[in-house]
Amino acid sequence: MTVFLGRGECGGHVTLLFTVSDEVADPVKQGSLGAGLCVDDGVGVVAYGEQGEFGLKVSFEGAEGDSGLYNSVLDLLVEEIPEAEDIAWEISVRLALPVSQGFGMSASGAVAAALAFQRAIGLPHEESLRRSYSIAHRVERNRSTGLGDVTALAAGGVERRLEAGAPYHGPLLHRGPGRAEGWSNDTPVVLAWWPDTGKHTSGYIDDLDWKESISRAGAKQMQGLSEGDWGIGRWTELLDSAKHFVEDSGLQEDSSRFDLLSSVTGVMRECGIGEKAVALLCMLGDSAAIVPSDAASEVDWSDSLVAGLEKAGLQTILTRVNQPS
Repeated sequence: MTVFLGRGECGGHVTLLFTVSDEVADPVKQGSLGAGLCVDDGVGVVAYGEQGEFGLKVSFEGAEGDSGLYNSVLDLLVEEIPEAEDIAWEISVRLALPVSQGFGMSASGAVAAALAFQRAIGLPHEESLRRSYSIAHRVERNRSTGLGDVTALAAGGVERRLEAGAPYHGPLLHRGPGRAEGWSNDTPVVLAWWPDTGKHTSGYIDDLDWKESISRAGAKQMQGLSEGDWGIGRWTELLDSAKHFVEDSGLQEDSSRFDLLSSVTGVMRECGIGEKAVALLCMLGDSAAIVPSDAASEVDWSDSLVAGLEKAGLQTILTRVNQPS
Protein backbone atom coordinates (compact mmCIF):
# COMPACT_ATOMS: atom_id res chain seq x y z
CA MET A 1 0.00 0.00 0.00
CA THR A 2 1.28 3.45 -0.94
CA VAL A 3 1.93 5.70 2.06
CA PHE A 4 2.11 9.51 1.88
CA LEU A 5 3.96 11.58 4.47
CA GLY A 6 4.79 15.28 4.51
CA ARG A 7 5.45 18.17 6.87
CA GLY A 8 4.64 21.87 6.63
CA GLU A 9 5.50 24.77 8.93
CA CYS A 10 4.57 28.44 8.96
CA GLY A 11 5.21 31.16 11.53
CA GLY A 12 2.55 33.44 12.92
CA HIS A 13 1.74 37.04 12.05
CA VAL A 14 0.93 40.02 14.27
CA THR A 15 -1.04 42.78 12.58
CA LEU A 16 -0.24 46.20 14.04
CA LEU A 17 -2.44 48.31 11.74
CA PHE A 18 -4.63 47.58 8.73
CA THR A 19 -7.50 48.47 6.45
CA VAL A 20 -10.44 46.32 5.39
CA SER A 21 -10.37 45.96 1.59
CA ASP A 22 -13.21 43.58 0.68
CA GLU A 23 -15.34 45.69 -1.65
CA VAL A 24 -14.89 43.39 -4.66
CA ALA A 25 -16.59 40.00 -4.82
CA ASP A 26 -13.49 38.06 -5.88
CA PRO A 27 -11.71 36.80 -2.72
CA VAL A 28 -8.41 36.79 -4.61
CA LYS A 29 -8.62 40.60 -4.79
CA GLN A 30 -9.77 41.07 -1.19
CA GLY A 31 -7.35 41.72 1.65
CA SER A 32 -5.88 44.68 3.46
CA LEU A 33 -3.21 47.32 3.47
CA GLY A 34 -1.22 47.59 6.67
CA ALA A 35 1.88 46.55 8.56
CA GLY A 36 2.93 44.00 11.13
CA LEU A 37 5.41 41.38 12.31
CA CYS A 38 5.92 37.85 11.01
CA VAL A 39 7.33 35.67 13.80
CA ASP A 40 9.10 32.32 14.06
CA ASP A 41 6.49 30.50 16.15
CA GLY A 42 3.26 29.45 14.49
CA VAL A 43 1.85 26.15 13.21
CA GLY A 44 3.45 22.86 12.27
CA VAL A 45 1.49 20.17 10.41
CA VAL A 46 2.39 16.55 9.70
CA ALA A 47 0.24 14.89 7.03
CA TYR A 48 -0.11 11.12 6.69
CA GLY A 49 -2.14 9.41 4.01
CA GLU A 50 -2.94 5.99 2.61
CA GLN A 51 -4.76 5.14 -0.57
CA GLY A 52 -8.40 4.65 0.27
CA GLU A 53 -11.63 6.50 0.82
CA PHE A 54 -11.08 10.26 0.67
CA GLY A 55 -11.39 12.05 3.99
CA LEU A 56 -9.50 13.89 6.70
CA LYS A 57 -8.93 13.24 10.38
CA VAL A 58 -7.46 16.16 12.36
CA SER A 59 -5.76 16.06 15.75
CA PHE A 60 -4.23 18.99 17.65
CA GLU A 61 -1.20 19.37 19.90
CA GLY A 62 -0.41 22.33 22.16
CA ALA A 63 -3.81 24.02 21.87
CA GLU A 64 -7.23 23.32 20.40
CA GLY A 65 -7.95 24.50 16.87
CA ASP A 66 -10.67 24.46 14.23
CA SER A 67 -10.72 21.26 12.16
CA GLY A 68 -13.01 22.94 9.61
CA LEU A 69 -10.13 25.16 8.52
CA TYR A 70 -8.05 22.16 7.51
CA ASN A 71 -10.93 20.48 5.70
CA SER A 72 -11.37 23.68 3.67
CA VAL A 73 -7.68 23.67 2.75
CA LEU A 74 -7.84 20.08 1.54
CA ASP A 75 -11.05 20.68 -0.44
CA LEU A 76 -9.46 23.58 -2.35
CA LEU A 77 -6.25 21.63 -2.89
CA VAL A 78 -8.13 18.70 -4.45
CA GLU A 79 -9.74 21.10 -6.94
CA GLU A 80 -6.26 21.99 -8.22
CA ILE A 81 -4.38 18.75 -7.55
CA PRO A 82 -6.71 15.79 -8.20
CA GLU A 83 -4.06 13.29 -7.05
CA ALA A 84 -4.67 14.49 -3.48
CA GLU A 85 -8.04 12.75 -3.71
CA ASP A 86 -8.59 8.99 -3.25
CA ILE A 87 -6.42 9.24 -0.15
CA ALA A 88 -7.48 8.75 3.46
CA TRP A 89 -5.67 11.63 5.17
CA GLU A 90 -4.71 12.28 8.77
CA ILE A 91 -2.93 15.38 10.01
CA SER A 92 -1.40 16.30 13.33
CA VAL A 93 -1.45 20.06 13.96
CA ARG A 94 0.87 21.65 16.51
CA LEU A 95 -0.21 25.15 17.55
CA ALA A 96 2.54 27.14 19.26
CA LEU A 97 0.13 30.02 19.90
CA PRO A 98 -3.59 30.26 20.70
CA VAL A 99 -6.19 30.95 18.02
CA SER A 100 -8.38 34.08 17.94
CA GLN A 101 -5.73 36.16 19.72
CA GLY A 102 -4.31 38.22 16.86
CA PHE A 103 -1.45 35.88 15.97
CA GLY A 104 -2.58 34.93 12.45
CA MET A 105 -2.95 31.28 13.39
CA SER A 106 -5.67 30.47 10.87
CA ALA A 107 -3.49 31.80 8.04
CA SER A 108 -0.42 30.03 9.44
CA GLY A 109 -2.33 26.78 9.83
CA ALA A 110 -3.76 26.93 6.33
CA VAL A 111 -0.32 27.54 4.78
CA ALA A 112 1.32 24.79 6.85
CA ALA A 113 -1.40 22.25 6.05
CA ALA A 114 -1.36 22.98 2.31
CA LEU A 115 2.42 22.53 2.35
CA ALA A 116 2.19 19.25 4.26
CA PHE A 117 -0.36 17.73 1.86
CA GLN A 118 1.65 18.72 -1.22
CA ARG A 119 4.96 17.52 0.18
CA ALA A 120 3.33 14.22 1.05
CA ILE A 121 2.43 13.62 -2.60
CA GLY A 122 5.85 14.84 -3.79
CA LEU A 123 5.17 18.18 -5.46
CA PRO A 124 8.11 20.58 -6.01
CA HIS A 125 8.89 22.98 -3.15
CA GLU A 126 8.49 26.36 -4.88
CA GLU A 127 5.29 25.31 -6.62
CA SER A 128 3.90 23.95 -3.34
CA LEU A 129 4.82 27.09 -1.43
CA ARG A 130 3.09 29.42 -3.90
CA ARG A 131 0.01 27.23 -4.09
CA SER A 132 -0.12 27.09 -0.28
CA TYR A 133 -0.26 30.88 -0.04
CA SER A 134 -2.88 31.01 -2.79
CA ILE A 135 -5.12 28.41 -1.13
CA ALA A 136 -4.64 29.83 2.37
CA HIS A 137 -5.68 33.32 1.25
CA ARG A 138 -8.89 32.03 -0.32
CA VAL A 139 -9.70 29.91 2.73
CA GLU A 140 -9.19 32.93 4.98
CA ARG A 141 -11.50 35.10 2.91
CA ASN A 142 -14.16 32.41 2.50
CA ARG A 143 -14.26 31.91 6.28
CA SER A 144 -13.78 35.60 7.27
CA THR A 145 -10.91 34.57 9.53
CA GLY A 146 -8.41 37.04 8.11
CA LEU A 147 -7.65 39.65 5.49
CA GLY A 148 -3.96 40.25 4.84
CA ASP A 149 -2.21 37.69 7.03
CA VAL A 150 -1.32 35.37 4.15
CA THR A 151 0.08 38.17 2.00
CA ALA A 152 2.11 39.31 5.00
CA LEU A 153 3.43 35.78 5.61
CA ALA A 154 4.47 35.51 1.97
CA ALA A 155 6.68 38.59 2.49
CA GLY A 156 7.98 37.74 5.97
CA GLY A 157 9.86 39.85 8.53
CA VAL A 158 8.66 43.31 9.50
CA GLU A 159 6.17 43.69 6.69
CA ARG A 160 4.10 46.39 5.03
CA ARG A 161 1.23 45.48 2.73
CA LEU A 162 1.05 47.88 -0.18
CA GLU A 163 -1.67 46.31 -2.33
CA ALA A 164 -4.59 44.15 -1.20
CA GLY A 165 -5.17 40.62 -2.44
CA ALA A 166 -3.66 37.16 -2.62
CA PRO A 167 0.13 37.03 -3.05
CA TYR A 168 -0.18 34.30 -5.74
CA HIS A 169 -3.05 33.05 -7.87
CA GLY A 170 -4.01 31.29 -11.09
CA PRO A 171 -2.97 27.96 -12.63
CA LEU A 172 0.61 29.14 -13.19
CA LEU A 173 0.81 30.66 -9.69
CA HIS A 174 2.11 33.99 -10.90
CA ARG A 175 2.16 36.83 -8.40
CA GLY A 176 -1.33 37.91 -7.45
CA PRO A 177 -2.75 41.36 -6.83
CA GLY A 178 -1.49 41.39 -3.23
CA ARG A 179 1.89 42.99 -2.73
CA ALA A 180 3.95 43.21 0.45
CA GLU A 181 7.60 43.60 1.40
CA GLY A 182 9.56 42.86 4.54
CA TRP A 183 12.88 43.22 6.33
CA SER A 184 14.32 41.65 9.46
CA ASN A 185 16.97 42.21 12.09
CA ASP A 186 16.08 39.08 14.07
CA THR A 187 14.29 41.33 16.56
CA PRO A 188 13.00 39.60 19.74
CA VAL A 189 9.26 39.75 20.41
CA VAL A 190 7.45 38.83 23.63
CA LEU A 191 3.81 37.95 22.97
CA ALA A 192 1.41 38.15 25.91
CA TRP A 193 -2.29 37.40 26.18
CA TRP A 194 -5.04 36.75 28.69
CA PRO A 195 -5.95 33.05 28.88
CA ASP A 196 -9.40 32.00 27.68
CA THR A 197 -10.16 35.24 25.84
CA GLY A 198 -10.21 36.33 22.22
CA LYS A 199 -12.76 37.44 19.67
CA HIS A 200 -13.29 36.09 16.17
CA THR A 201 -11.94 38.38 13.46
CA SER A 202 -15.23 38.31 11.55
CA GLY A 203 -16.87 40.19 14.43
CA TYR A 204 -14.92 43.23 13.28
CA ILE A 205 -14.28 42.92 9.57
CA ASP A 206 -17.90 41.96 8.80
CA ASP A 207 -19.30 44.84 10.89
CA LEU A 208 -19.90 48.00 8.84
CA ASP A 209 -19.11 50.44 11.66
CA TRP A 210 -15.88 48.69 12.61
CA LYS A 211 -14.85 48.38 8.97
CA GLU A 212 -15.23 52.12 8.49
CA SER A 213 -13.35 53.17 11.62
CA ILE A 214 -10.59 50.59 11.12
CA SER A 215 -10.08 51.41 7.44
CA ARG A 216 -10.06 55.15 8.04
CA ALA A 217 -7.46 54.86 10.79
CA GLY A 218 -5.38 52.35 8.84
CA ALA A 219 -5.39 54.39 5.63
CA LYS A 220 -4.25 57.45 7.55
CA GLN A 221 -1.17 55.68 8.90
CA MET A 222 -0.37 53.93 5.61
CA GLN A 223 -0.11 57.27 3.83
CA GLY A 224 3.28 57.72 5.43
CA LEU A 225 4.33 54.09 5.84
CA SER A 226 3.76 53.34 2.14
CA GLU A 227 6.30 55.93 1.03
CA GLY A 228 10.06 55.46 0.65
CA ASP A 229 12.30 52.47 1.22
CA TRP A 230 11.29 49.88 3.80
CA GLY A 231 13.98 48.88 6.29
CA ILE A 232 15.22 49.09 9.86
CA GLY A 233 15.30 52.89 9.68
CA ARG A 234 11.47 52.85 9.65
CA TRP A 235 11.13 50.94 12.96
CA THR A 236 10.32 53.92 15.19
CA GLU A 237 7.85 55.23 12.62
CA LEU A 238 6.09 51.85 12.58
CA LEU A 239 5.81 51.77 16.37
CA ASP A 240 4.34 55.28 16.44
CA SER A 241 1.91 54.48 13.62
CA ALA A 242 0.69 51.36 15.41
CA LYS A 243 -0.08 53.37 18.55
CA HIS A 244 -1.95 56.03 16.59
CA PHE A 245 -3.94 53.39 14.73
CA VAL A 246 -5.37 51.65 17.80
CA GLU A 247 -6.32 55.00 19.32
CA ASP A 248 -7.92 56.43 16.17
CA SER A 249 -9.78 53.21 15.27
CA GLY A 250 -11.32 52.76 18.72
CA LEU A 251 -9.90 49.25 19.04
CA GLN A 252 -7.83 50.14 22.11
CA GLU A 253 -10.97 50.80 24.13
CA ASP A 254 -12.85 47.75 22.82
CA SER A 255 -12.98 44.42 24.64
CA SER A 256 -10.41 44.20 27.47
CA ARG A 257 -7.52 45.61 25.44
CA PHE A 258 -7.09 48.76 27.51
CA ASP A 259 -6.82 46.72 30.71
CA LEU A 260 -4.39 44.35 29.01
CA LEU A 261 -2.17 47.19 27.84
CA SER A 262 -2.24 48.80 31.28
CA SER A 263 -1.21 45.51 32.90
CA VAL A 264 1.63 44.96 30.44
CA THR A 265 3.01 48.50 30.73
CA GLY A 266 2.79 48.24 34.51
CA VAL A 267 4.92 45.09 34.49
CA MET A 268 7.38 46.77 32.11
CA ARG A 269 7.84 49.64 34.58
CA GLU A 270 8.35 47.23 37.47
CA CYS A 271 11.01 45.43 35.43
CA GLY A 272 12.76 48.70 34.65
CA ILE A 273 12.41 48.40 30.87
CA GLY A 274 9.88 51.17 30.25
CA GLU A 275 12.34 53.06 28.04
CA LYS A 276 13.88 50.00 26.41
CA ALA A 277 10.74 48.37 25.05
CA VAL A 278 7.30 49.21 23.64
CA ALA A 279 4.02 47.32 24.11
CA LEU A 280 1.78 47.18 21.04
CA LEU A 281 -1.70 45.69 20.71
CA CYS A 282 -2.10 42.74 18.33
CA MET A 283 -5.00 43.03 15.93
CA LEU A 284 -7.55 41.61 16.59
CA GLY A 285 -6.92 39.74 19.84
CA ASP A 286 -6.74 40.52 23.53
CA SER A 287 -2.98 40.34 23.26
CA ALA A 288 0.16 42.45 23.05
CA ALA A 289 3.55 42.29 21.38
CA ILE A 290 6.41 43.77 23.42
CA VAL A 291 9.34 44.77 21.22
CA PRO A 292 12.57 46.75 21.68
CA SER A 293 12.36 50.51 21.21
CA ASP A 294 15.50 50.11 19.08
CA ALA A 295 15.23 47.22 16.62
CA ALA A 296 19.04 46.89 16.58
CA SER A 297 19.40 46.74 20.38
CA GLU A 298 21.13 43.67 21.80
CA VAL A 299 20.04 44.28 25.40
CA ASP A 300 18.20 41.19 26.67
CA TRP A 301 15.29 42.11 28.97
CA SER A 302 12.98 39.30 27.91
CA ASP A 303 13.51 36.88 30.82
CA SER A 304 12.57 39.34 33.54
CA LEU A 305 9.61 40.59 31.50
CA VAL A 306 8.24 37.11 30.83
CA ALA A 307 8.48 36.25 34.54
CA GLY A 308 6.68 39.48 35.49
CA LEU A 309 3.91 39.01 32.94
CA GLU A 310 3.25 35.45 34.00
CA LYS A 311 3.14 36.52 37.64
CA ALA A 312 0.45 39.02 36.61
CA GLY A 313 -1.64 36.19 35.16
CA LEU A 314 -0.75 36.55 31.49
CA GLN A 315 0.40 33.78 29.20
CA THR A 316 3.54 34.52 27.19
CA ILE A 317 5.97 33.27 24.59
CA LEU A 318 9.33 34.65 23.52
CA THR A 319 9.76 34.56 19.75
CA ARG A 320 11.54 36.56 17.05
CA VAL A 321 10.77 38.35 13.82
CA ASN A 322 11.49 35.84 11.09
CA GLN A 323 13.43 36.36 7.90
CA PRO A 324 11.80 37.76 4.75
CA SER A 325 10.77 35.15 2.20
